[in-house]
Amino acid sequence: MRAPNPRVLIPVLLAAIAGAAVGYYVTAASCAPGSCPVAAAAIAALAAVVAGAGVGVVVVLAVRSFAEWRVHSEREILVVQDDAPPEPPTC
Repeated sequence: MRAPNPRVLIPVLLAAIAGAAVGYYVTAASCAPGSCPVAAAAIAALAAVVAGAGVGVVVVLAVRSFAEWRVHSEREILVVQDDAPPEPPTC
């Protein structure tokens, strides 16, 4: 099994933490003080999953796009080097 790519893992974890915080505090602010901690925790968990999944999709697509661009640019460099005009003969 492969280890997770830190370029993907770190933004997903940060988004999940931020989503959980926003979900919890918005739900807690809309309830009377101390009246719905279970609902706030449930909404926080749901918001964490949704935020993490959304950011995960975008980050994975961006990482794949950069990898494809890198491969394409390497191929382009090889083609340009192969098509270079021959050097003139020296005497």
